[in-house]
Amino acid sequence: MVDKWLAGVDLGGTTTKIAFLNECGEIQHKWEIPTDKSESGKHIIGNIAKSIDVKLEQLDVTKEKLVGIGMGAPGPVEKTRGIIYEAINLGWGEHTPLKDLIEMETGLPAVIDNDANCAALGEMWKGAGHGAKDLVCITLGTGVGGGVITNGEIVHGVRGAGGEIGHITVVPKDGYSCNCGKTGCLETVASATGVVRVAHEKLQSSTESSVLRDLESLGSKQIFDAAREGDSLALKIVDQLAYYLGLSLANLGNAVNPEKIVIGGGVSKAGKTLLDPVMNYFKRFAFPKVRTSTDIDIATLENDAGVIGAAWLVKNALH
Repeated sequence: MVDKWLAGVDLGGTTTKIAFLNECGEIQHKWEIPTDKSESGKHIIGNIAKSIDVKLEQLDVTKEKLVGIGMGAPGPVEKTRGIIYEAINLGWGEHTPLKDLIEMETGLPAVIDNDANCAALGEMWKGAGHGAKDLVCITLGTGVGGGVITNGEIVHGVRGAGGEIGHITVVPKDGYSCNCGKTGCLETVASATGVVRVAHEKLQSSTESSVLRDLESLGSKQIFDAAREGDSLALKIVDQLAYYLGLSLANLGNAVNPEKIVIGGGVSKAGKTLLDPVMNYFKRFAFPKVRTSTDIDIATLENDAGVIGAAWLVKNALH
């Protein structure tokens, strides 16, 4: 019997990552293409299908090698029908029939989910989740995304908006405005841009000396580097981030009591400088049984989490 491959696609606003994986979740080939958002994103799916065909031809492999294609898309998804309710940053309007479009363009059976959900599934399957069937994954990047998995299944909710961890309100009064239309969301203070925003505010409201004042450009990496070196103001910025994040994760933990909470995204590269204070606040706010049964760790798959999770969709749905 010929070993089959799973195709995984992580559709992003700038680039689209594509991979072929074996059925054990090991990446065989991976590449990426630009995401063409021109003309309201009408070329995106066709470009993905063409890229897959070209790669198969280069590898001298027929399409029969592929079990199907899984895709993570940036927006709330109605998983059963494979409809993405909206993807503003791609130019797609409401109720785009993504599953049907992919199947038509590729001739392959397709399974669709939200991109953050796919990252969570990837970490569950092959990453820091180590196979845990009850897991929360939060990604701290330009925004804050997340996925909640219970008994091996993603929590989608009635309109595909389950697991919107970034939009938990953590600053109920006088919070920053969020792209979602609310104020005070976790995303506004815990994303890479949010951390920098908080840093600028602290720099302006304080006369405390700090190496951060001497930097030409300030990013989350510089803030964590300064905190690691013991800079007092940087430590206060990190502590504030850890407070909001630890509080949010404790509330999620109290709701679903996961075995693992996995923190990914660019901000997570701070490692223990972020993880240790987050753990302290998590333990402070979590219900005692949650505090002792839930582990928090840094994600391990980095940019591969999405394509691995998308491949899991295929493996889980079509086998």
